[in-house]
Amino acid sequence: MMRGSGILLHISSLPNRYGIGSLGKEAYNFIDFLKKSGQKFWQVLPIGPTSYGDSPYQTFSAFAGNPYFIDLDILCSEKLLKKQEYVHLRCNMNQVDYAFQYHHRFQVLKIAFKRFLNQTSDEDYFRFLEANKKWLEDYALFMAIKYQQLEGNWASWEEPYKVREPNAIMSFKNKNKNEICFWKFLQYKFFEQWKALKQYANENNISIIGDMPIYVAYDSSDVWANPTYWQLDADLNPVSVAGVPPDLFSATGQLWGNPLYKYDLMEQEGFAWWINRIEESLKLFDIVRIDHFRGFEAYYSIPFSHKTAEFGQWIKGPGYKLFSKIKEALGDVKIIAEDLGYLTPEVYDLLDKCNFPGMKILQFGFSPYANSEYIPHNYSKNTVCYPGTHDNSTLKGWIKSLNLDELSYLKAYLGIKKENEIVEKAIKECLKSVSDITIIPLQDYLELDDSARFNIPSTLGGNWIWRIKTRVLTEKLASKINSWAKLYCR
Repeated sequence: MMRGSGILLHISSLPNRYGIGSLGKEAYNFIDFLKKSGQKFWQVLPIGPTSYGDSPYQTFSAFAGNPYFIDLDILCSEKLLKKQEYVHLRCNMNQVDYAFQYHHRFQVLKIAFKRFLNQTSDEDYFRFLEANKKWLEDYALFMAIKYQQLEGNWASWEEPYKVREPNAIMSFKNKNKNEICFWKFLQYKFFEQWKALKQYANENNISIIGDMPIYVAYDSSDVWANPTYWQLDADLNPVSVAGVPPDLFSATGQLWGNPLYKYDLMEQEGFAWWINRIEESLKLFDIVRIDHFRGFEAYYSIPFSHKTAEFGQWIKGPGYKLFSKIKEALGDVKIIAEDLGYLTPEVYDLLDKCNFPGMKILQFGFSPYANSEYIPHNYSKNTVCYPGTHDNSTLKGWIKSLNLDELSYLKAYLGIKKENEIVEKAIKECLKSVSDITIIPLQDYLELDDSARFNIPSTLGGNWIWRIKTRVLTEKLASKINSWAKLYCR
């Protein structure tokens, strides 16, 4: 990959008046900011429709887009909405209130849908339906049923819907055509707006790095529609679920709860499901970062009945067999492997065989007691360097958490005496590293503390809500970032 740098900022964090970032004017303004800043990459988190807990890593579909990101002003310009019909959505601009969005935004989007139905037939819409029917039919049906059932995942639905009894499904489709079409319409508008935004980014020499969770949510159209691909019992409940074992950061490990794949069955089918998933992701993004890459070499399996991740076991994954099939079908795909966590020689071997760049996290490198692989002098070229990711403290928050020995080591390594210089010097350390790509979270360029942290793993509440203020992307900041990018040939 070419040497360059970029900024990590999720769509939801963009500013606007309507409670959550969107694919409208402010997203285009951010691309303009990236260009002025001399950047080559914009990294976002997964863009799927979020569910309980609001995590972009637990979505209702591995293929669909988040309806919250549909820009209402664009719908207004298309005469699908009137300003007065969505002015009431104006709310807190500093944080995302997902409950507010859930209860109010879909009512507005249904107004747009009704107008859309009354317009002249849209050929692009029918082409979209045909091109995406492989996943869209199941997703739209899933969401239509979900909004008529009691709260909870699909396992708690009435039995005919839970098991997709053909007569019950056909009857539901006949009685709820408009509701199903509404969910298709939302995807049409999301992808239409995303495609236009990505085209604008690419025209301005900005590549978009997307994020793919290795697992899908149990409460998703993917699992509901194709349960044979997951480790489920006769009642369609998970047998074992995903997570990671206890470590220095968590005494009981992390229990993610995602159902695990039946890789043997997928292999018999030539890994067609995975090939399709990667192919669709590469239509959305220029580069795809796959989260928890080590799970392809061996995955941590936790019995479904367990309340913590303490007593799981490692089970061999598909390894290079999967990626050889992906490369055979799709060619030399642009993938970044999130190779963090408990790594074994076999994981490093898989990474080498795939030749995907791995990740280096500056914050992990500064133990004065070990020559860490995450300290910059140990980086290699085919890597992507971050000061921290969405799961870490901001640089400013991290500095406050260091003990005296760690802080002294960091200051000595960066060659500074004053603590208020550390954030800038740490960013520059990433930029000047040999890593082909450096990605800096916007919070670090803004030198924000942990009040701007995006996520604390294994916690519910208070995550995924941070947003930038309207006027923070200044010419002065763009000029500074640009000068650093030039200084380090980024």
